[in-house]
Amino acid sequence: MTSTAPSLSDDLARAITSWTAQDPDPQTRKQVDDLLIAADSGDTRAMAELVDAFASRLQFGTAGLRGALGPGPNRMNRVVVGQAAAGLASYLLDHGLAGGNVIIGFDARHNSAVFARDTAEIMSGAGFQAMITPGPLPTPVVAFGVRHFGCVAGVVVTASHNPPQDNGYKVYLGDGSQIVPPADLEISSRIEEVTKHSLYDVPRSQSYAVLGEELPTAYLARVASLVPRSAPRDLRWVYTPLHGVGGSLVEQAVEACGLPAAHVVVEQASPDPRFPTVAFPNPEEPGAIDLALAQARQISADLVIANDPDADRCAIAVVVDGEWRLLSGDELGVLLGEDALRRGVRGTYACSIVSSSLLSAMAATYRQPFVHTLTGFKWIGRVPGLAYGYEEALGYCIDPEAVPDKDGISALIMVLTLAAGLKAEGRSIADRLDDIAHRYGVYETHQMSVRVQDPKIITAAMARLRAHPPRILAGQPTRVLDLDLGSDELPPTDAVLITSEMIKVVVRPSGTEPKLKCYLEARLDTSRSTDLAAARAEARSTLATIRSDMSAVLGL
Repeated sequence: MTSTAPSLSDDLARAITSWTAQDPDPQTRKQVDDLLIAADSGDTRAMAELVDAFASRLQFGTAGLRGALGPGPNRMNRVVVGQAAAGLASYLLDHGLAGGNVIIGFDARHNSAVFARDTAEIMSGAGFQAMITPGPLPTPVVAFGVRHFGCVAGVVVTASHNPPQDNGYKVYLGDGSQIVPPADLEISSRIEEVTKHSLYDVPRSQSYAVLGEELPTAYLARVASLVPRSAPRDLRWVYTPLHGVGGSLVEQAVEACGLPAAHVVVEQASPDPRFPTVAFPNPEEPGAIDLALAQARQISADLVIANDPDADRCAIAVVVDGEWRLLSGDELGVLLGEDALRRGVRGTYACSIVSSSLLSAMAATYRQPFVHTLTGFKWIGRVPGLAYGYEEALGYCIDPEAVPDKDGISALIMVLTLAAGLKAEGRSIADRLDDIAHRYGVYETHQMSVRVQDPKIITAAMARLRAHPPRILAGQPTRVLDLDLGSDELPPTDAVLITSEMIKVVVRPSGTEPKLKCYLEARLDTSRSTDLAAARAEARSTLATIRSDMSAVLGL
């Protein structure tokens, strides 16, 4: 057992001793020893790291767990993951689901395979029929597997597009959707019970099953069914999986659909947990798709497509006004939504409250139901009768019957199908965006995000907004709705909605980072004008004014 340094508080010393006593990982135990030695010699950074890692713990919520790798209850490691698996097993048993199937998948990040095996052993030890994927797979393929295998739950070990030092733990229930309240709180309370005992007391078994090719084969067959046989297929495109796990499945999906193979960015083609060519493995981040854009220019491609590292998100870049540009999540969201409406896909259309209002107008035109949801696919995926849903953070649900979650691979296939169809008509994605603007008006959106060191700054800013909401924005009288009280459409959430005839603003704290986020929208009627460039410029000018006004209101 690791000894503790004299300079540690008694509580911190006990926490370190208790944690290391049940840690099966020699690497994280050594990291604790190294930190203790450094702290004992007066290294203040080592002491601060010990306090941060051991004085609190990662909270299990609707996003499961996500955090930096390392020792301690406030990091992602084998102890924390084992406790989460045991807590989830307890929750499932308490809900009468003993003996059910549980699927476990993982990405290619550091320790993902180890965390997945620990989960499979603990689930099997609790009497569940645990099934683990044979290697790293995209998150939506595992989400598909929840329903395909009739599972009572699913787990994906992934940190999606977080930095390389992070990992995470995402939980699905038997409906194939991510957990929502009160399940998250119930699972969290059972994890808390597990932490009162040694992890070595949790039963384990290696009698879990390792899945074969049935899962990816079934998923690919489902994706291939989305593309009509008569659809045009001529297209030149560049693809990057951003060092993630999407590359192989995308290649197979494209082949299964009879679409042309991608020109892949070789430097980013293979899974690599270091993400060596990008500062941040998120296709929205500046520079992330620069290699893909350079390749697209070289080959005169029709479009660029990128997945994030676990391939549940999809981003595209196209030539607009003579220049390559990454489309916003809202632009791609309404493109895919309008395409589904054109094709006669019936059912409820949905997007999060922080996404563009345009999808609502489109659904109304086609006489299809529409609902706004809270942020996150845990809400979108649960919309009854969902036909299509999206959120502005590059998440798109194309086939909710199979995957009631965001799916970057099926979204990619539908983008290719749409682009090839337009190309066959001598038109482009940019032309379709113009069509939409002419028909529905210009909808410009923008996100303003403020990162802070002290979370109290966010609390104070939200309190200030609620006490003194803006009655005028960009010269327009506003209506203010405090979503903390809920509404006819939405359950209570910590957010404020500000609207006028042509403006929408949503302000909310981030659920995963110390950030305050403002989602801004400005609309402009184009029914009496054909000058889209002027209309878009005017809407962007209004957005800039809203941004300035909101910065003043929030005091940031």
